[in-house]
Amino acid sequence: MLRVAVPNKGSLSEAASAMLTEAGYRQRRDNRELVLVDPDNEIEFFYLRPRDIAVYVGRGILDVGITGRDLYMDAEVNGDVEERLPLGIGASTFRFAGPVGDFSSVAELAGRRIATSYDGLLRGYLAERGIDAKVVRLDGAVESSVRLGVADAIADVVETGNTLKAAGMEIFGEPILRSEAVVIGRAGQAPAGLDVLLRRLQGVLVARQYVMVDYDVPRELVEAACAITPGLESPTVSPLKDSDWVAVRSMVRKSTTNRVMDDLYDLGARAILVSTIHACRI
Repeated sequence: MLRVAVPNKGSLSEAASAMLTEAGYRQRRDNRELVLVDPDNEIEFFYLRPRDIAVYVGRGILDVGITGRDLYMDAEVNGDVEERLPLGIGASTFRFAGPVGDFSSVAELAGRRIATSYDGLLRGYLAERGIDAKVVRLDGAVESSVRLGVADAIADVVETGNTLKAAGMEIFGEPILRSEAVVIGRAGQAPAGLDVLLRRLQGVLVARQYVMVDYDVPRELVEAACAITPGLESPTVSPLKDSDWVAVRSMVRKSTTNRVMDDLYDLGARAILVSTIHACRI
């Protein structure tokens, strides 16, 4: 039975559980549940702190985990754990920030103090670039560390940057890491059931990103219409009772749906219909 670690709380927990539910797996109804067995799918879910998940997977206690890329890299288990699938949820950016006007490049951090809640990730980043700086680990509210004299700069997850501006700080340098929720597993291992889990989750990702478009188009315009809706591999083209027309079905990115419908209509297509995709296998 495949053993999978899932975040036990927060927005990442809700998003991960929603994806697993869409992928056909049972999920807990009570947040106090720590373990849930899904015998029909031969899988067992363990609900853990997101920061701890990479440790359990890295030590071989659990087979697979869903956590943030930043959290798994911060756990310093890169030799034992590898990323298997990005999930496109929980996106965030990890960056340096300091008092306005104090820093313009990462190289200027040499010999300075940097406060962060991700000390493992930060130490690895600095070591790769040969920057000798003192890392100060804090559990939260790192924006206050500079004002309180604990650090000269910070490294933290940045969303809008409004919190930093309110603290009199600004972002500098390139992003340290662009993070999102990912599926991680033991390096070089493929336990039974992992391929099914990844295939199902990939199907959820595709279903969320695409819609199915059906339309009728004059036969002489089918090539131009298919150029507008090429699909993932090739559109399905079917004959109609009226031999001068054909029916076309194709997957289209959800973000482009209305533009594609407009282009098809302008070309001469009619009866253009859009339907959602609940699940798929690519």
